[in-house]
Amino acid sequence: MTNETIFMNRELSWLKFNERVLEEAESEKNPLCERLTFASIYQSNLDEFFMVRVGSLIDQMIVSKNVKDNKTGMTAKEQIQAILARVAKLNRRKDTVYENLMDEVAQAGIRLVDFRKIGKKEGKYLEQYFDAEIAPLISPIVVGKRQPFPFLKNKGIYAVVVLEKKNGKEKLGIIPCNSGVFPRLVQVPGEEETYMLAEELILHFMSKVFKGYFVKAKSLIRVTRNADIDADALYDEDLDYRDFMEGIIKKRKRLLPVRVEFSRELDGDIVDKICEYLDLDGKYVFRGSSPLDLSFVFQIQDSLRNHPELFYEKRVPQRSTQIDSKRLILEQIKEKDKLLSYPYESIRPFLDMLSEAANDDEVVSIKMTLYRVAKQSKVVEALIDAAENGKDVLVLVELKARFDEENNIEWSRRLEEAGCTVIYGLDGYKVHSKLCLITKKTNGKIEYYTQIGTGNYNEKTARLYTDLSLMTYDQEIGEEAAAIFQALFMGETVRVSKKLLVAPNCLQNRLLDMIEEEIRHAKRGEEAYIGVKMNSLTDKKLMDKLIEASQAGVEIELIVRGICCLIPGVEGYTENIRVISIVGRFLEHSRIYIFGKEEKQKIYIASADWMTRNTVHRVEVAAPVENPDLKLRLNEMFITMLSDNVQARELNSSGKYTRLQPGEEAPLNSQEFFYESAYEALESQEKNKTILQ
Repeated sequence: MTNETIFMNRELSWLKFNERVLEEAESEKNPLCERLTFASIYQSNLDEFFMVRVGSLIDQMIVSKNVKDNKTGMTAKEQIQAILARVAKLNRRKDTVYENLMDEVAQAGIRLVDFRKIGKKEGKYLEQYFDAEIAPLISPIVVGKRQPFPFLKNKGIYAVVVLEKKNGKEKLGIIPCNSGVFPRLVQVPGEEETYMLAEELILHFMSKVFKGYFVKAKSLIRVTRNADIDADALYDEDLDYRDFMEGIIKKRKRLLPVRVEFSRELDGDIVDKICEYLDLDGKYVFRGSSPLDLSFVFQIQDSLRNHPELFYEKRVPQRSTQIDSKRLILEQIKEKDKLLSYPYESIRPFLDMLSEAANDDEVVSIKMTLYRVAKQSKVVEALIDAAENGKDVLVLVELKARFDEENNIEWSRRLEEAGCTVIYGLDGYKVHSKLCLITKKTNGKIEYYTQIGTGNYNEKTARLYTDLSLMTYDQEIGEEAAAIFQALFMGETVRVSKKLLVAPNCLQNRLLDMIEEEIRHAKRGEEAYIGVKMNSLTDKKLMDKLIEASQAGVEIELIVRGICCLIPGVEGYTENIRVISIVGRFLEHSRIYIFGKEEKQKIYIASADWMTRNTVHRVEVAAPVENPDLKLRLNEMFITMLSDNVQARELNSSGKYTRLQPGEEAPLNSQEFFYESAYEALESQEKNKTILQ
């Protein structure tokens, strides 16, 4: 048995996840405008994959050619070759999906055209529009001795043209197409609502821009640049860390290209020349027929808002039936632990908890970790209010949250200006935990109220991502949370914890111990079970232990939305492991760990996936859920997700995902089920109140 049989390469597994996203764009079960969203997500996901993962592999290929993937033994070069081949196939499929979607958009009354699909009258209008609204605002460049090849911005769209002078000599012309000074979607007057992309308009009228030249060939191009910078390796302790991270953001914008996309076929010599200018190997060149950036589809959606059947039915997060909105939230948490399930239930009780703490005379401090927050953050506003009200507010803002650095830098400034104590993470570790600690002093006694979550403190994503939020008065958990914050503000990590599982020092080892405990149960002939829901599974130590557990007869059920490097169902190794992935309307983001059944069962919710980066290289927190009612609820949620036969795919022993079908059973979409359950629970509670009145 080879590793290739029981393990899947991380990068290739991620591409399978993005393929599942593309399948949602294909699926006619989804409304048209939602399918457009999935197509756009597929593309933006792939952009980030090249910027981060492919960029990292290219660096690895240059620096350490002999380093191999510890699961499949593939070198960086072999991984890149496999990635490029797979992406080429997926992109051809994306082009077909896009073409079909735009046909349906046209049937809904909106046309996106190019010059092959318009009449003379429309063409005349577009030429006049180009002359008046675009030509004065563009900055064409002819590459030559005195005008070097320009810097092409990451993900910027450029029109490239091969120009021929009267003497037969060729030159290259370039025009930036999405500088933001003119709209990308240009409306064309007519009976139907018709649009053209500005870059197509520019490309068509290149001859008007480069007068005196013959246009031999032209294409739109888009460059993707490496974004994988090791901030800790570059940091100089004499620098202000916030200023340093601002410099990192600027530096990232100028890193080397890792991909270039063309919208048209160009002569091989021209493509080679462009690659030479970009210092990019030709194997990273892709050509497609769909637009190079699909973000414009959201504007198309706006034009279709009067067709509600083209969108998902509106879903509003419901008020949790655990919470009495007329009572103080901290009093209710003191009586009984509360568990919120986003986006089915509203984040409002958590926001109320922060607001209440900010204005409670007995609250002495609020401590919190922030990783990704909303642009207009009510969470941060509550912390600012608390500081202005004289509370001791300590906030760890993780400035290394990739692609959210600028937002976090701005909020860190606002927090400091309000009087909060702010630190920016730890050397060598990202702080990814979702931890909030409110400390009260009541009649001389210290009381802790702790919130531990699986997702970010972000009101926007709380409506789009599935996450869990535990609010507890458990004083042991509060004391351990206080110890975590004390360590973080000393620039250290917690070495020992009892109730909470805290990475990097006491998460992976405790998980291994709990898997081992289930192995012992199985060997004694007792019931043994492991159930885990997570975004990704890549940690080799944990996977090896799961294989050992499967071989011992432990029943293992895994719900892994994204990367899964462990292949289930392989005889003699993983035949007792089942893996499903749910990709649907909401992004599955919650993490749940279940060990054992009945009275021996332990359940945790966590911020950590079972990835080495989470278990070893980040500060993460998993919290036990001990209230019997909440444990039952989590078990029921887990069973429901395992029973999903609409949005779930099952990973088989050959490494392929197969969409589950209802068969003789009733269709079950777990996300819809959870929303309907939240709605019905609240409706029932309101009816009972009415009856009692």
